[in-house]
Order: sequence, then C-alpha cells, then structure tokens
Amino acid sequence: MKLNDKTYDILKYVAQIVLPACGTLYAALSGIWGLPYGDQVTGTIMAIDTFLGALLMISTNQYKKTKE
Repeated sequence: MKLNDKTYDILKYVAQIVLPACGTLYAALSGIWGLPYGDQVTGTIMAIDTFLGALLMISTNQYKKTKE
C-alpha cells in the first residue's frame, strides 16, 4: 500500500488530531448532557483511529524501504 504525500498528510492529521478530538468531545458531552451510547461511540472512534494508525505505519515502513 503506497499513499501519495497529500493523502498521507491528510490521513495522518485525521489520525493524530481529528479523531482523538472527536472522541474526547463526544465522551465529555455524553457525560455532561446524557447523549446516548457514549462508551460505544468513543470506543468506535478509538478503534477506527487505531486501525488508521496501523495503516499509516505500514505505508511509512514501505516508503522507507523504497528509499534505502
């Protein structure tokens, strides 16, 4: 799996900033306002973020191998 630079940068930003922020926001708001499925939504966001991080690591490792 090889990603172009722009796609990689966008996915990295999503994985490092957007998804953790969304998960934290929903977890906080579900506790304050009683929004439904707080644990389920937060857990799902974390699972997606972890999966995306693994894919990005695979892409990074493959990219480094081609530069050697």
